[in-house]
Amino acid sequence: MTLYGVGLGPGEADLVTVRGKRVLEDADVVYSPGRLSRSVALEHVPEERIGDLEFPMTRDEEKLRTAWKEAAAEIAPNAREGDVAFVTLGDPNVYSTFGHLRRTIDAFHPDVDLEIVPGVSAVTAFATALGVEIEAGAGLSLREAAKGASPTGPDRMILFKVTDAPATHAGLLEAGYEVTYGRRLFMEQGETLVTDDPHEIDERDYYTLAYAEKADLEIEQATAAFRTDRTDGPSSDGDTEPDDATSNGESIADGGEPTVAGRSSAGETSSDRERGVEFRSLPEDSDVDGTLVDLERAEGCEHGDCSEHWY
Repeated sequence: MTLYGVGLGPGEADLVTVRGKRVLEDADVVYSPGRLSRSVALEHVPEERIGDLEFPMTRDEEKLRTAWKEAAAEIAPNAREGDVAFVTLGDPNVYSTFGHLRRTIDAFHPDVDLEIVPGVSAVTAFATALGVEIEAGAGLSLREAAKGASPTGPDRMILFKVTDAPATHAGLLEAGYEVTYGRRLFMEQGETLVTDDPHEIDERDYYTLAYAEKADLEIEQATAAFRTDRTDGPSSDGDTEPDDATSNGESIADGGEPTVAGRSSAGETSSDRERGVEFRSLPEDSDVDGTLVDLERAEGCEHGDCSEHWY
């Protein structure tokens, strides 16, 4: 018998994965830490199989640890006798309350089998919602921007917990970034908003993120040539010349950068690529020594949903 941590995705019921839906339908009890995740789960299971868990509105870590011990004590016996699920918005391992439950179960109920079912995360869903393409060869950094923080350094960033958009925007603009904001993306609860005007989302909302990109960033893709007018006419057979090589015979990598045959511009050999080895170089101004995102911070927000951020 098993305890499943199930990611529900960003909030729309039909974005639950096929595996997640199957686990929810088969589970004897589906536990929910907040009303938003509960509303999504109810699209897949009857209310009588929902187990609600209460968490205090506090940042007192001792009180939060007590609440998690009580939750684990309720869940563990049912997980020993049958299959149960604990649901979170987004993915169970990204900005999720499930990490707290997993550690508590491991510490006090180590005999309980545990399995994680991944969910669609805003880490990836934001690109579709905001109309952003993260091209091959591009880097993307995850940062937290609560209370008006303006992280800088990487060429591209996805910022979570943007609770003071005007203040965050001012710092990013000064550092040379272009910024787009998204609120309640792919969520059925509340209004979805995408804008580049921080004043449109100056009201605090935990489910707000931002995508920041250096204004002068350019990554030329091989297929970008298709958008330009060709100066050369068609060949005699009606086909155009292939665009997969430069004039000097160097091959073009997926990211659009010229490479010497057998080795990419990042020092990667063809044998490395065959083994799936990936090479990346950090920008010179990368903030590698900056504050890292605390992925497991106890939030203690209303209804428990703040700490199960839909990311």
